[in-house]
Amino acid sequence: MTDEHTYRGDEPMRLNKWMAQLGLCSRREAEALIARGEVKVNGETVSEPGHKISDGETLTLGKAGAKTLDEQLTAVLHKPVDYVSAQPEAGQTPAARLVTKGNLVGKAPSLPGRGTQLAPLGRLDMDSRGLLLLSQDGVLAKAVIGPRSNLDKEYLVTVKGQVTPQALDKLRHGLSLDGRRLKPAEVDHLGGGRLRFILREGRNRQIRRMCELVGLVVVDLYRTRIGPLELGDLPEGKWRALTQEERASLISSASAQASASADGPGARSASARSRGKGRSKAARGGPPRKR
Repeated sequence: MTDEHTYRGDEPMRLNKWMAQLGLCSRREAEALIARGEVKVNGETVSEPGHKISDGETLTLGKAGAKTLDEQLTAVLHKPVDYVSAQPEAGQTPAARLVTKGNLVGKAPSLPGRGTQLAPLGRLDMDSRGLLLLSQDGVLAKAVIGPRSNLDKEYLVTVKGQVTPQALDKLRHGLSLDGRRLKPAEVDHLGGGRLRFILREGRNRQIRRMCELVGLVVVDLYRTRIGPLELGDLPEGKWRALTQEERASLISSASAQASASADGPGARSASARSRGKGRSKAARGGPPRKR
């Protein structure tokens, strides 16, 4: 099946830029598809990534190109402690090593091979656990961790120390790290030493360092949500493939929270790959950490 989209805009736009705005792929991926002859405008194969599409013209993505994009893998992983999300140092184990056929829950469009590169969409420290996205998808990466991204992330945190109203007030809007003021955070006291954090930024070891500044020590940190995507009941150490509906919802949510300047001409032409279909079922409590 081919994938067709009609451009509506007052000014012509570079084809690779519009393909990225549609959420079809990144600009670099668009250039590769164009180079392989997988993209047509009004039935004519386009050979230059700088080709401009005009109002009323129709882009057609060939079967092979659409299949390539559909098979891009994004793994939703329940990362355990002792695995690193980023490039490992000596003696460390990368979380991507858990993305295997044996750890898969359900079905996936493809399975990672020896040369597959799965980039972490945001960090999750070695001594933290929970939701981690590992992906080949450039558009999704921009939505989740790009400079304009404002997706919130939710964490359940267990601390040692006295959780006072004053400490909570500072955690919410009174702290700085590395000489820079933190964005306001949502912090709820769930009783005892349990807190819920909702952040819209991701400084290095941010929650642990915030807690240290108010006399609290984090003993467990568990990420339950990224934007509209919930970890749910996915077992620890297991992964599943992100669905097209979840991908669309993440991209849509990121776009909605971005500044109005991010909306360019023709962006209102929606594709099936970038329509959101609502949030998944919430899973607020989170499993207790295995001791």
